[in-house]
Amino acid sequence: MDVDVSEQRTEQCSAQLSKQAEKVQYENNKLHKRLCRQVGQAIQDFDMIKEGDKVMVCLSGGKDSYTLLDILLTLRARAPIHFDIVAVNLDQKQPNFPADILPAYLTKLGVPFHIENQDTYSIVKRVIPEGKTTCSLCSRLRRGILYRVANELGATKIALGHHRDDILETFFLNMFFGGKLKGMPAKLQSDDGQHIVIRPMAYVKEKDSERYAQVKQFPIIPCDLCGSQENLQRKQIKQLMRDWEKQFPGRVESIFSSLSTVVPSHLMDRNQFNFANLEANGIPNAQGDIAFDDEPCSSNFGDSKVIALQTAQDAQDDFQAVSVM
Repeated sequence: MDVDVSEQRTEQCSAQLSKQAEKVQYENNKLHKRLCRQVGQAIQDFDMIKEGDKVMVCLSGGKDSYTLLDILLTLRARAPIHFDIVAVNLDQKQPNFPADILPAYLTKLGVPFHIENQDTYSIVKRVIPEGKTTCSLCSRLRRGILYRVANELGATKIALGHHRDDILETFFLNMFFGGKLKGMPAKLQSDDGQHIVIRPMAYVKEKDSERYAQVKQFPIIPCDLCGSQENLQRKQIKQLMRDWEKQFPGRVESIFSSLSTVVPSHLMDRNQFNFANLEANGIPNAQGDIAFDDEPCSSNFGDSKVIALQTAQDAQDDFQAVSVM
């Protein structure tokens, strides 16, 4: 009798574990589908990659660049056009940097790669006083090196792993501390005019990139420069956004949506709109002033619209995840 009870409990535990495993697999499939959809949508919206392009994926060893490379490889296999991918890592000679991890990972993956060795770490440490932010100088040095490497490799596009949260954080940093409405574009011309830089993960949430890195078990390499600085303004902005998302679901999505829905006539930049020559001409204008009307934001119009759109997209991912299983 005791043996039968024990076997029954064992079967129940096995069934429960199996059900949990199926749920985890379902969620992982759903995440992968969502990332492919969002990256693919960004590539299409901004015409990032064309037939015959050679895309240089900048691989730092962090979660976002690993995710970018992985999703681009998936999309390339499905794409109706041909483009090449080469992964590039800049070894900045940081102390204890595990130089063997990325070559081993990329070799196993079968992806062409190039490791550029440049001791920018010593330069940054020598020039920037202790306790001061290293991001600006490190970024400039890294950017110049990567532009040169892109020329040497014949790359036509430089792909970076910045995601939606990076773009919003940069927007708020420029607004709060720089006094300008400026973000981080999904596609831009490099400052030397010779390269096109793309950010295919522009629509991807950081939490999705982080979870995907955990699912795929990427060999993450920590950064001993910016990663070791705790009091960065960017981290303060990141926390602000997290607090908003908890207290006001949909607010961050609404703000991100506003970056692609700009109305220059309702801002105050005289270089973007010709206020000086503005005159009443008797012709109705849908973008005209509605100063005497109620604003739609008074009833959380923007948040509800974004939430409804997100819900529809999640439903689509649910369906595709089930079909994979």
